[in-house]
Amino acid sequence: MTASLKTMGLWVATLPRDLLRWHPRTPARVQPRVFYGFTRLPTATDQGYGGIIKAQDLQHLYPNTPQGANLLYLISSYPPLFASRLARLAHRAGARFVLNQNGVAYPGWFGQGWERENNRLRRLLMQADHIVYQSQFCKDNADRYLGQANCQSEVLHNPVDTRIFVPATTDPAPGQFVILLAGSHGAFYRAQVAVDTLARLLPRLPEARLVIAGRCAWRTDTRAAEAELRAYTIQCGVGEAVDIVGPYAQTAAVPLMQRAHVLLHTKYNDPCPRLVVEALSCGLPVVYSATGGVPELVGEAAGIGIPGPVDFEKDHPPASAELAEALYQIAGAPSLFQSAARQRAVSHLDVQPWLERHKMIFESLLT
Repeated sequence: MTASLKTMGLWVATLPRDLLRWHPRTPARVQPRVFYGFTRLPTATDQGYGGIIKAQDLQHLYPNTPQGANLLYLISSYPPLFASRLARLAHRAGARFVLNQNGVAYPGWFGQGWERENNRLRRLLMQADHIVYQSQFCKDNADRYLGQANCQSEVLHNPVDTRIFVPATTDPAPGQFVILLAGSHGAFYRAQVAVDTLARLLPRLPEARLVIAGRCAWRTDTRAAEAELRAYTIQCGVGEAVDIVGPYAQTAAVPLMQRAHVLLHTKYNDPCPRLVVEALSCGLPVVYSATGGVPELVGEAAGIGIPGPVDFEKDHPPASAELAEALYQIAGAPSLFQSAARQRAVSHLDVQPWLERHKMIFESLLT
């Protein structure tokens, strides 16, 4: 069990008695009472990572209810221990189970044991009463690696609260062009390619600066990973133009994005990164690997994608030369791209339609 799971209070050992007492004789139309698999979810001030963050959005409508729940809502990329057993017990108690399905395991990124991980995901998928896929890419690969589900499903891209994630009111760094690389960096190439890109860009754009935020998680010791990254920036001769700020809580996400002009997203085959939709909402165009589900989020005008091959056997980081050229294009017309980014978030990725659709799903399952 990881430290982050411990701090959130994993709900597995003792099943809430109220949940087990819930049974179908409850009135046909009931208020959804949702349990997310943990007795405590991360708040905006916690350093929460990955898919669990979206549960914060749902909590505003449906508070986490460890006792007396009639709906179980699990996120495949951040499940509790023994999630399949939990789903089975929820069904036995008469509750319904909604799965929010992110990516699947495959050799390119997961490495050894990817089949075993997919077996776990498959069990959850086949137990669900309704599945929300985070992108069409997620659905296609779940169908490919896990099999087609036996229940109703739909694609709902990860959302953003466009009332909170807003653009900066003034230029965050006059005289500079600030590039943000953020998120949880599970592979060194994500940061390495960003540093290489900056090194290529600086001769053409001396005002370019790179901010690297989030966990350096490609080593067990994150401090050692960060030290490796710092050494690499010095080796590349760009150390003074790189600011490594480390992990951040959700409350720090908006100020972090408001200090930048563009988001650089180097992850290959990223299924549906919430980071990207938050950046778009803050008016940051995105330069990215045009693989996985990211093109679905960015659309045609809100950034520039670098094409990559379709491959699940190995990762293909985007070329630093192409990323640098894309960043140079955006630096030449920043307001045009920034306006398109904000419009994309408001028109396609706002949290309110996402919440309304969940409300309809929950109520239909309990009718």
